[in-house]
Amino acid sequence: MKVTVEVNGTSQSHDVEPRTLLVHFLREHCGLTGTNIGCDTSSCGACTIHVNGESVKSCTMLAVQADGQQVTTIEGLAKGDELHPMQQAFHENHALQCGYCTPGMIMAACSLLDEIPNPTEQDVRLGLEGNLCRCTGYHNIVKAVLAAAEGAGK
Repeated sequence: MKVTVEVNGTSQSHDVEPRTLLVHFLREHCGLTGTNIGCDTSSCGACTIHVNGESVKSCTMLAVQADGQQVTTIEGLAKGDELHPMQQAFHENHALQCGYCTPGMIMAACSLLDEIPNPTEQDVRLGLEGNLCRCTGYHNIVKAVLAAAEGAGK
């Protein structure tokens, strides 16, 4: 099937098998490997992206379901060499160790701030509970999201 998706502002049209997951479409057909595959069961959140501005685990969606939709991946957040404020906050607050969960965590965190611009620590912890990190213990991730929220309010 022919699937056309606007990915990070660029139209991407590719022939795919109907059962192709969106995460595989992005990685294999679009060459965007920032979206990680962690579990293929929607448990970890490593593959989180935005579809029409909403946070989605891309291993739970078929590429054909994204036909005609707008998708943003971690590669689409930065503006040239300027990091997105959430990416900058993760960097400044040491909110990563191995970095495997980081793209999905950042995408989920951006979506969280769209819904709750001034979250509490508890809001952040609850909002990111669908994204697993096996390295950090989450303290600096929560700190980074709160810092990004504070920066957005300036």
